[in-house]
Amino acid sequence: MFIDKAQVYIKAGNGGNGCMSFRREKFVPKGGPDGGSGGRGGDVIFEADGKLQNLNDFKYNAHFVSEKGGHGSSGNKKGRNGKARIIRVPKGTVLTDMDTGKILSDLLDSESSIIAAVGGRGGRGNTSYKKSLGQTLYDFEKGYPGEEKRIGLELKIIADAGLIGCPNAGKSTLISRLSKAKPKVADYPFTTIRPYLGIVEYEQFKTFIIADIPGLVKGAHSGKGLGDEFLRHVKRTKVLVYLVDLSGSFYEDYVAVREELRLYDADLMQKPYVVAGNKVDLQESEGNFDDLVKKLKKDGDNHNGIFAVSALKKTGLNELAEGIGRMVEEDGM
Repeated sequence: MFIDKAQVYIKAGNGGNGCMSFRREKFVPKGGPDGGSGGRGGDVIFEADGKLQNLNDFKYNAHFVSEKGGHGSSGNKKGRNGKARIIRVPKGTVLTDMDTGKILSDLLDSESSIIAAVGGRGGRGNTSYKKSLGQTLYDFEKGYPGEEKRIGLELKIIADAGLIGCPNAGKSTLISRLSKAKPKVADYPFTTIRPYLGIVEYEQFKTFIIADIPGLVKGAHSGKGLGDEFLRHVKRTKVLVYLVDLSGSFYEDYVAVREELRLYDADLMQKPYVVAGNKVDLQESEGNFDDLVKKLKKDGDNHNGIFAVSALKKTGLNELAEGIGRMVEEDGM
């Protein structure tokens, strides 16, 4: 199971209480106050971890509380500070305060972090109330409560290239041939029900990360099929790869997918992209690649390349990988 949305409750530690105490040395008459202050409560910190790929850990563990601060004690001893609670999430996780709707952070890079809930301040002991004239006071403070929040977690996969198309366009097969990713492959709609990441080597020592986004159908932007659950992952990619099935209604599928992206977020239309015609090895595809090229040229389509490939037979994959790789390089400059 791939979980890319979760909600957690967090509670920072309360501050420790201050102490009310007085010196009791034998030869010190009317000993002064010596109550120490309480320690600070621990913070709750979210930290991005590049080794994590989903939010599955939060399905059964959604309650996080950090350590309380220690109480002050006599001898003017301060209570120890509570330990922070560190919650590790995949990089690319967006944190939202569910009560206010405010986005707290977007943890894009490994080891980036944010203090999501601040620990309570420790209460002052009666030593803090000692007056200059030397009076002894009975005042002290209790520790202050730590912050508590409901935090929404949303993982947006970070990839260099996003592989998109209609169900059964051959995306899962293609990503498994281009990289070492092992998505489920079968001949029925919505084989891919979770995004897959793969690392593609297109030249010696040159690689890029490609994401297989579940198939889009008409109406995906408004909730139909699986597409609306995963379209947000496309927003993080640098380059888009439109994959069409040349043995089917390839041009209509291409236009439909482009329209779904436009309706979901018009800014996606500004991303650089290539078009790959798949299943070129099939008899039903004969002549269709040339037809696709002509139609896109007639439309004035602003693509960065059209590639004829067969994911099953591994035809044209090197050229496709190099084309995507060059675009990723240019986008990163």
